[in-house]
Amino acid sequence: MAGDPRSAFARLKEFIGPFPERTDLEPQLLETVDCKSYFRHKVEYSVERDERVRAYLLIPKNLAGRSPAVFCHHQHAGNYSLGKSEVVGLDGDPDQALAHELAERGFVTFAPDAIAFEERNWSKTAGEAAYFELATRLVQGQTLMAKVLQDIAVGTDYMESRDEVDSDRIGFIGHSYGGRMAIWAPAFDKRIIASVSNCGCARYEDSISRDAGIQMEVCVPGIMQWGDIEDVVKLVEPSSLLISAAESDKWSRGAQKIFDSARPSFIQGTLELKIYEGGHSFTAEMREAAYRFLERELGVK
Repeated sequence: MAGDPRSAFARLKEFIGPFPERTDLEPQLLETVDCKSYFRHKVEYSVERDERVRAYLLIPKNLAGRSPAVFCHHQHAGNYSLGKSEVVGLDGDPDQALAHELAERGFVTFAPDAIAFEERNWSKTAGEAAYFELATRLVQGQTLMAKVLQDIAVGTDYMESRDEVDSDRIGFIGHSYGGRMAIWAPAFDKRIIASVSNCGCARYEDSISRDAGIQMEVCVPGIMQWGDIEDVVKLVEPSSLLISAAESDKWSRGAQKIFDSARPSFIQGTLELKIYEGGHSFTAEMREAAYRFLERELGVK
């Protein structure tokens, strides 16, 4: 897609449809745990009227004034019983403990449950809640994508409300599902100035196959009439984005094409691509490169 980025963004919003209405956060602290180098707070806040979300906020003990913060979005993996708890290292795959590792490096980190995951999963049947959230919106002319993006924006509101957070230095990171949102979120919310997408950049065109398919949260009717993921990446500018991909990963398909197409659009922000051997993972090597990118872009020494 060529042309004015502002008109491209306006058209994209038309495809995604109406966003939910914001409401007062009404934040509440539920518990605090001392984790040696940081405090882990469990918090709750409102994303819509009569809808509350729980999240973990990790605050390093050695902060000197307002500090950079990173929104850490959990993966999917078809496991709706896990969300924020995996990202902070309480359960699941240790390679997904992004919020924990970044907090130990001095970042304030924030990890909520995405809709239909962990404490937002009301169903005993895997995927039932997510399908309900998608289908009931589609028949009303809405999309689950709008809801997911709005929830991230409200989570960022909460981060900004904290005295510990420098609102001019907010980042985002995620693997798989989180990696997808690491592309979409900074395209819609310019408060996110640096983002890392790991193994979550697959193009729509490259996902129309039975071994891949379209994730429910990014199912937007007619979206390919507008463009593809490279066109979303172009809208991330002037923020910075690291696309981290793996050669044998179906959710990394098209990474090079995305980068080659979007790179000329980046003038103020930075667009980087790193392609690793192997499959769908977030290895120590990949995470180290991701953390160094966030440290550089968010001004952390």
